[in-house]
Amino acid sequence: MFNNSSKSKGDGKSMLPSSTINIIGSGTSIQGDIVCEGDIRIDGQVNGLVSTKAKIVVGPEGDITGDLVCQSADIMGKVTGIIKVDELLFLKGNALVKGDVYTNHFEMEPTAKFNGRCYMEDEKPTETHKNGKSVAKKEAEQPQA
Repeated sequence: MFNNSSKSKGDGKSMLPSSTINIIGSGTSIQGDIVCEGDIRIDGQVNGLVSTKAKIVVGPEGDITGDLVCQSADIMGKVTGIIKVDELLFLKGNALVKGDVYTNHFEMEPTAKFNGRCYMEDEKPTETHKNGKSVAKKEAEQPQA
């Protein structure tokens, strides 16, 4: 059934692709977290955390319910959750993002939709009150005695 022609000559290692690109194809559904080192493209459905030290691409049919953590991301599908990107987050086409975003650079095409808050600072947001003002802002706005 399997023959030796699938092995490279001399070193005994198989000729599997050495690429670090991971693909979750259309029609695939994953329940759980994905943690990888290389780039990942998601065209299927994922319910859970997706984390990589490289790039995440969510294709037009991709649907993620969970957080994304990565170096950079191109989103064309749907993401519901918190997105943390070290460099560039790019929402393309008919992307739909529902959740807060933490990134250094943010780009968005006019057809994309984003419902959430965007933080482009190194600091985490302070606690907010019902009136929407942060604790730090509220204290700073009070008159000096």
